[in-house]
Order: sequence, then C-alpha cells, then structure tokens
Amino acid sequence: MTLQPTPAPAGAPEAPPGPRPLPWWLAVVLAFAAGGGLLLSFPPYGLWWLAPVSVALLAAATHRRRLRAGLGVGVIAGLVLFVPLLDWTRIAAGWLPWMLLSFAQAGYLALLGLASAWLSPLVDRFRALWPLLSGLLWVAQEALRDRAPFGGFPWGRLAFAQDDAPALRLAVLGGAPLVTFAVGAAGGALVALAWRSWRPRTWPGAAGFALVLAALVAGPAWVPTAKPAGQTRTVAVVQGNVPRLGLDFNAQRAAVLLNHVRATQRLAEEVRLGRTPRPELVIWPENSSDIDPLRNQDAAQQIAAAADAIGVPILVGAVLRGDVPGEIRNAGILWMPVTGPDIDQVYVKRHPVPFAEYMPLRPVARFVSEKVDLVQNMVAGTRPGTIRTPVVTVGDVICFEVAYDGIVRDTVTGGAQILAVQTNNATFNEAEARQQLAMVRLRAVEHGREALMVSTVGVSAFAGTDGHVFAATGFNVDAVVLHDMRVGGPRTLATRLGHWPEVAAVALALLALAAAVPLRRRRRSDDSTAE
Repeated sequence: MTLQPTPAPAGAPEAPPGPRPLPWWLAVVLAFAAGGGLLLSFPPYGLWWLAPVSVALLAAATHRRRLRAGLGVGVIAGLVLFVPLLDWTRIAAGWLPWMLLSFAQAGYLALLGLASAWLSPLVDRFRALWPLLSGLLWVAQEALRDRAPFGGFPWGRLAFAQDDAPALRLAVLGGAPLVTFAVGAAGGALVALAWRSWRPRTWPGAAGFALVLAALVAGPAWVPTAKPAGQTRTVAVVQGNVPRLGLDFNAQRAAVLLNHVRATQRLAEEVRLGRTPRPELVIWPENSSDIDPLRNQDAAQQIAAAADAIGVPILVGAVLRGDVPGEIRNAGILWMPVTGPDIDQVYVKRHPVPFAEYMPLRPVARFVSEKVDLVQNMVAGTRPGTIRTPVVTVGDVICFEVAYDGIVRDTVTGGAQILAVQTNNATFNEAEARQQLAMVRLRAVEHGREALMVSTVGVSAFAGTDGHVFAATGFNVDAVVLHDMRVGGPRTLATRLGHWPEVAAVALALLALAAAVPLRRRRRSDDSTAE
C-alpha cells in the first residue's frame, strides 16, 4: 500500500516556497560581472568604486546556492579577475605558469563563494549581519591567500584597489585588512539593500543598510591620517632604465649598472653647476647592479665613482653571489662616498618569490616550463630592512615584499623614518608597476611614513602619508627625481596593532561559519519534511 500525501483542504493557502537562489544563468552572469568589476577597480583602470559593487554581485550570485554551485560561481569570478590581472607574469614566465598562478588564485575566490553559500541560512535569519559577514569573509580569504602556499601571493587584495578611494585612509587604523573589510562590508550592505526580498514593510531596514553603505564608502574621507615630523631630508631616486624590456634583462646587467652610474654622475654635475640642490641620500632600484659589487672590482669601482661624484650615500640594489654555487641574495647595500660599502647596513630580501626567484619542487616544475633552470636559488634574509644612513633611517623592502603586511611593518617597528621600495619592473609591464605603486601608497598611510618607489624602468614616485603621489616618472624612460621627504613621526594605530585586526576578523569569520551549522541542519530537515 502506497501512502499519498494528504491534499490540502479546498481553499487553503499553499505553503510558501522555501528560499530560492537566483536562477543559475543569472548567477553566472553576475559572477562574470563581479570578476570584471574587480579587475577594473585596480590600476591601471582605477575604478575603485567597482570593488564594493563587485563584492555585492558575487554575494548575490552565491546566496542560497548549494555549496558546489557557490564554489563554481567563485571560480568564474576568480578567473575573470586573475587571468588578466596577472597577465604581466606571462612576460617573464610564459603562458603556462601564468595560467597556473591565475587558477591557483581563483581557487581562493572559489572558497569564498563556497563560504558565502554556507552562510546563506545565517544571512536569511539575520539579514542585518550581511555587511559584517561579507567583510569578514573577504578578510579571511585574503589572510589565507597571503600566506599559503609557499608564503602566499597577496596580489589583488581589495585594499590594493582603493588607492584613490576614501577607504584608503582606514589603513592608518587597521592596515590593509581594515580597508578590505570596509570594501567587503560595503558590498554586503549593497547586496542586502538590493536583494529581491525587500518589500515596503522593510523599507526602514533598507534605509539602515543605505546608511551603512554611505558610511563605509564616504565616511573614511573624514578619518585623519598621520602627520609626520616637520624635519625633511632631500632624497633622490635614480631610474636608469634598461636597453631592452623583457626577460633578457639579466643579459644586460653591465649596461644597466652603467645607466645608473651615469645618471647619478649627471645629477652630480647638475649639483656642481648649482642647477639642482644636493640630495642627502640617493636610492637606486632593485637589480641596478646585478653584478655583485662585493666580489667584482669593476662594478665596485663604478658604484664608488658615482658615490664620490654625488658626495652622499647611495642605497644600491644589488645581487650578491653566495659561497655555494647557484645561490644568490637580493640585497640593498648602503654605499658610502670614499669608504665604500657599509657591510653593517645591508638588507637581504626576506621573501623571495617562489617559482621566480627560487624554485620549489624543481624536478616537477621542469614538466611545466623549460625556463625552470633559469631560476637560481635565492636565499632569504633573516633581518628586517632597517637601513641606518647618516641622515635618515630607511625602511627598505624589495619589490613584491611591499604586498606583505608584516615585512613592511617590521621596518617601522625597527625605527624606519621613511619607507623605500626598491623594485625592478623591466621583466613586467606598466600595469604591474602601477599596481605596485598603489601598495606603496597604502603603506605610507598605514604607517604614517612617507614612502618612495624606485624602479629600473618606472614607475618611480614618492607618496605622502595621506596617499598622495608626488613626482611620478613615466615607464620605460630614464629619470632622476628629487623630493623633500618628511621623516619620522609617531607610530600609527595600525603599526601598533600589527596583525591583530586581521586575526580578530579571521576568528569572527570562523565563528560565523560554525554558527551556521545548526541553521543548515534545520534547513535540510525542513526540506526533507517538505519532500
């Protein structure tokens, strides 16, 4: 005997349908739009306001979806973002490593999509939590991506798209994680405001979300940034350029060194003629001397000639050879006029880039690219980049290290009065350089220290503690730029708090994921009963 469900009495209202996600085709469209919007929010496009909009689109696409579907929606958005955003890696590494890195980064947005789908019952039960939960999930996703695997790869953080936005000023309070949280929460407020279940009786709640959205997007404009001390130091950055852009940069190292020597000597001549004030410190970029000046006498003599001509210290970006064959170190060396290199003031890059500056899993990697063995074994440094010159203490970080919160902060807690990012963009393109400059601007605000970025080919620039850019150069040109940098100042709240705001956000995100468990069980039970 087969049991049939008892029909509802005639005229009785039908049971309301359970919560339903958006149609699958619309979720896919929103995922593409979210990834595209995130891409356009970053330099060189700079449409920062698209970041919270894109967060909202992705949240809407994943809401109430099954977990696998949320994962898929996140993958779509991640690929649309990271494949073009990381296109510059193709120039140096080839198309296959570019694709592998892009897919790996997209995997983190896939996890974000899964987590968003998981939290759907909690959001439905407590709609007011949507902004908070959205911000927490984005911070947690970036915290994981910044660290794993092989030390992480923080490129494409929401915070790094906000270099021209009011939200940038929040960095002074909680660093990049707080900026990301504000953008993520603004997206959560936007999707809560626009979600289709709003009806006239819920307009007061909608007004509340609108106020939250306005506060998160425009409110930070009134956050005061740090004021550095009034004392100034004149700093010159030398962008010597290279004969040719591209991967064969390393074959041009003698010419690259000579370019920086001659540019510094021309500056010295301008100073002698009274046309240019004498700088108190000169900074060359990463790889300005790929010939080890501590072992090669010709390179040492050329750098010494430049230092003696200008008469002030030069912070030289150099590659140092190790005693073990194949081992190198990426370093900043303080080179004094007359006396030469100060071996006590050398910073060795602490976070070499995996698969670019050292090769994990080298035997396996040979199956991926024939260029694997072009990568030597770059040994990581162990000390923060606090370089004490006679005129100012420099917080030195090299190239991609500017993306890592702790590496930059360590220089400031170690006494840095200004921040310097030595970088080499000759094997990339202008888009990558401008994305890197956005990170420099955030670090200046975060730590209340004026900052500079000096590149072999550009873009080189100075950044104030409010994020404004001064004296930016072009790309693929030679240039020498001087700027009076204000030095020192009190430590910001972000510097004092360090990683704790991020730790708190991750802990709250995990708590929210756990809190959704009983609601998900109840929903499955209700669905089974309905069947």
